[in-house]
Amino acid sequence: MVALPALSGKGRLVSWLVLVASGCMESVWAIALGKSEGFTHLGPTIVFVVALVLSMLGLSFAVKTLPAGTAYAVWVGIGAALTVIYGMVTGSEPANLARILLIAGLVGCGPDLIYLPERDFDMDKFLADVER
Repeated sequence: MVALPALSGKGRLVSWLVLVASGCMESVWAIALGKSEGFTHLGPTIVFVVALVLSMLGLSFAVKTLPAGTAYAVWVGIGAALTVIYGMVTGSEPANLARILLIAGLVGCGPDLIYLPERDFDMDKFLADVER
């Protein structure tokens, strides 16, 4: 079995799992924010605060072992995709082929960040190889 660089190492898999859960919580707080109608409804406001805190705690945990930019991109992507999907399923947002394809593209890019090599890309070496 080949170890994936982004998943190997102490706590990396746990960090990715927590990051995914945090992305889901981002969607929960975004939906609750809309339902709170400017924090005028107590129930959704409480859900918003709890989900926001959990989401931020999870993201802060994940960036201890994952690159912050990558973790943030995955976190936002999960939250945005789930929030839009929720809106389309409930009818509060229009569902059409273009929106579905764009969300699929957003979701499809997230896992690719896991498989990218962790070493820096050497542009000079790349260009020298291309010129040969």
